[in-house]
Amino acid sequence: MTALLRAAGAFLVPVLMGTATLAHAQAQETFRIGFVNPDRVLREALPAKAAQAKLEAEFVKREKDLTAQGEALKSASEQFEREAPTLSEADRVARQRTLVDQDRDFQRRRREFQEDLNARKNEELQQVSERANRVVRQVAESEKYDAILQEAIYINPKHDITDKVIKALNASASQPLDGPSGSTAAGGK
Repeated sequence: MTALLRAAGAFLVPVLMGTATLAHAQAQETFRIGFVNPDRVLREALPAKAAQAKLEAEFVKREKDLTAQGEALKSASEQFEREAPTLSEADRVARQRTLVDQDRDFQRRRREFQEDLNARKNEELQQVSERANRVVRQVAESEKYDAILQEAIYINPKHDITDKVIKALNASASQPLDGPSGSTAAGGK
């Protein structure tokens, strides 16, 4: 009976050791995690810079027109302040009403400009963000990451893949941005 137990023990010990080693090896399988700083991507990547330049070119004329209108309104207001004591009551009220109307028009145009600029900025940033997210997924899949985070209280710099994403996004900058659907044509490059 003791010989049987010894034989069984001699057989089970290596099997249990092998199982423990296998479990230990599986436990040590690495879980790869990465971090991307989306603000940096939207600030430093070529597609983001191109979108910003496009917006500036699109809105520069309206901005100049608004600046000129604001300066003209300020000048007219200063002139009115200087001349108001010498004007008749009717002239003073009429010019004051005209200045108020011009100021209201200026404020409306400025508000419309800001709304239009914000809407276009959001459209452009959305396209860049969608493209950046596709690049993040490509980097994650090609380098076998299990998770990619965009926000964290603390991240060890060795997990930061922002530079890789920016480089990959810059490399794809020659390709046109996709439309609002965010899909690419099947059978592309």
